[in-house]
Amino acid sequence: MTTTPARIDELAAAAAGAAPIWRDADAATRAGWLRALADALDGAVGELVAIADRETRLGETRLRGEVGRTTGQLRLFADVVTEGSFREITIDDADAAATPPRPELRRMLVGVGPVAVFSASNFPFAFSVCGGDTASALAAGNPVIVKAHSGHLELSRRTAEIASAALHDAGAPEGSFALVEGREAGNALVQHPLVRAAGFTGSVSGGRALFDLASGRPDPIPFYGELGSVNPVVVTPAAVAARGDELARGLVASFTLGAGQFCTKPGVVFVPRGSGFVEAVAAVAPAATGGPLLTDRITDAFPAGISALEADASVRVAAQGVAGEGARPIVLVSETVAVAARPDVLLEECFGPVTLLVEYDADADLHAALAAVPGSLTATLHSESGDEVAATLALLQERAGRVLFAGWPTGVAVTWSQHHGGPWPATTSLHTSVGATAIRRFLRPLVFQDAPAALLPSELRDDALPAIPHRRNGVLTLP
Repeated sequence: MTTTPARIDELAAAAAGAAPIWRDADAATRAGWLRALADALDGAVGELVAIADRETRLGETRLRGEVGRTTGQLRLFADVVTEGSFREITIDDADAAATPPRPELRRMLVGVGPVAVFSASNFPFAFSVCGGDTASALAAGNPVIVKAHSGHLELSRRTAEIASAALHDAGAPEGSFALVEGREAGNALVQHPLVRAAGFTGSVSGGRALFDLASGRPDPIPFYGELGSVNPVVVTPAAVAARGDELARGLVASFTLGAGQFCTKPGVVFVPRGSGFVEAVAAVAPAATGGPLLTDRITDAFPAGISALEADASVRVAAQGVAGEGARPIVLVSETVAVAARPDVLLEECFGPVTLLVEYDADADLHAALAAVPGSLTATLHSESGDEVAATLALLQERAGRVLFAGWPTGVAVTWSQHHGGPWPATTSLHTSVGATAIRRFLRPLVFQDAPAALLPSELRDDALPAIPHRRNGVLTLP
């Protein structure tokens, strides 16, 4: 059921009315609202997981863990709000002797206003109605209007009901949170004049369409999209010699995790030709299981994506996994010359349990192929001490927001230092959608010049500064 334009107007007006209250709420109040939301979701975990499993078929164990991640994100952002450095409070005192004379300047970051959030299909909690975009937007001091994902509508509705009630009971203003449904409603939301920013996780095509709508408004707004990612991996000959079997097992476990529907799935793996690594992966993969994919659309797209890869003359099948219910895991093999020549074909993200092994002979052809890899969320380098990998690492750093040297990229820790983003098409901006600094997307700088103390926001007044990290006349001061 599509939310009507009139209803969107009502929700946007309510959000705009709540925005000043969220922006001006003190840290303890805003953090309390976030923690109340987390507590409410934890209290309803059994009900929510049952609905999610019916709609997504991801299984109770995975979904319970995802609820814990979701509420953990909310509590992390409550801590971010309480700690206070996210405001970037900076003061320069007046100096009549400076050239030119300097006024008093007091700067901080404030919420942008109502934020539109678009739910993702593959994480029905952590990247959905009350996921990271919602948590960071609320923490920044902004009301949120969520566009539900069609793959889990019942879950979206129930989660929104719980969230709205929790915020209301905690004392948050009316208009703090709302849900809309339908593609047309999403398009209208990102173009609504009262919406000031948008967060999105999904396909390149869908994200690009919304990005263009946001940019094409009479008053363009920032659109923070997480889109496509092949997450390149490079394995050196020395790494294969030292731990090839271990790496093969790790790769198969990673690209089949969640039936290959993680945005950080290792989709293209560069391996030394003749090292035995392809054979090692082929020995492990037949025991791997896939599983049902999230939606009918994704299910239909997976075999089409495999067929497009297999149609390239350079591609052969190295191994396939268990042919059970849902998508069957598959390992494909190509070579660097083909990847460098046809990246638009061979480096197209395929959502599901598939990975492409790309054989290389020397650093020169490896680097030529890496230069064709599009921007990704992650890049991984498996090497050994003594390997000459500086040039390879430089290429990987240019193409990803997170570079791993051990393990595999599936799994994103929600921390202060995390960065979940990367060059286009991984994301549409320089910012992360996971971790404490995700809050930065939904803030804007505001400077007060020569303002009377009584008219300053409370955080910028001298009596508040000792309790907040701030910089004064260039000197950083901690509480």
